[in-house]
Amino acid sequence: MNQNQPNTLPPAYFDHVYEANRDPWNFETSPYEREKYAATLAALPRPHYAEAFELGCSLGVLTAQLAGRCGHLLAVDVSEAALAQARARCAALPQVELRRMNVPAEFPTQQFDLILVSEVGYYWSATDLTRSADLLIGALQPGAHLLLVHWTPPVHDYPLTGDDVHEFFLAKTTEAGPLRHLGGQRHETYRLDLLEKR
Repeated sequence: MNQNQPNTLPPAYFDHVYEANRDPWNFETSPYEREKYAATLAALPRPHYAEAFELGCSLGVLTAQLAGRCGHLLAVDVSEAALAQARARCAALPQVELRRMNVPAEFPTQQFDLILVSEVGYYWSATDLTRSADLLIGALQPGAHLLLVHWTPPVHDYPLTGDDVHEFFLAKTTEAGPLRHLGGQRHETYRLDLLEKR
């Protein structure tokens, strides 16, 4: 945990980021992002998911790629500026539902057979990570998949690292835990872990 900045980043943080740059993390153009998206989709063991939930969809670049594998995809973000771009990108994808949502303060009521937490967990405080994990695990149907993908180097204004997030969820894969670990990959600057609800 980042002792100098232990608090969840507020929606205003992301509003300022998107005001300064419409694609602040180069989701549309970065070879790194393209490779990571390909690895993310390749890690999914099923060809189709009836109900999927993507946290932190941003501009919807991965959302549009994931949509073809989903009957219904709820994609959420805290930034309205990001969602406006995602809506334009996904306008021809009727299975995609885009919603402004600030997890864990807000959370959907339905159950999912896939939840994707990609590049979002390190924005939470340790307390909000715990709250979010409880909500996410509770929203998974038995046998459903939880896919975690995060940048691992520390960032000075993020409360957690990607490794903090993954290790927190992996601690729930003990024999008595609610999840099982199906596999993972560690790359130079990010890691990916696939979990399944018992």
